[in-house]
Amino acid sequence: MSARTKARKRALDILFQADVRGEELPIMLATEAKRAANEPARETSWLYARDIVDGVIDNRDAIDEQITTFSKDWSLERMPAVDRALLRIGTWEILYNDEVPTAVAIDEAVELAKEFSTDDSGSFVHGVLARIARSS
Repeated sequence: MSARTKARKRALDILFQADVRGEELPIMLATEAKRAANEPARETSWLYARDIVDGVIDNRDAIDEQITTFSKDWSLERMPAVDRALLRIGTWEILYNDEVPTAVAIDEAVELAKEFSTDDSGSFVHGVLARIARSS
């Protein structure tokens, strides 16, 4: 598993926990930063996970607007928390991270959806991210 795939899982965990617990993302990120400081072997995945979460924090309104626009009758509140977090990660990578090819961002989000969410989540995440990618 690549360092970026591990980083996406870490970012998913941070976004998901903040969402489910109703905590502020910067607080969750700071908590994870303290943990990461004690795990030097995981530094590479931590750095990109932090970039993702910081990017979601900095662009949250625009990211959520894109997801809402292209999710076809699904409000953010109605989506499973895992899907919501993965869509935020994928949207950030598509729109704000030129280092990640769009196809890779979509594929990674879909694979995580298949692993951690509902049976239909992979196709749902793919559809929304593909529409976002086509519009950008």
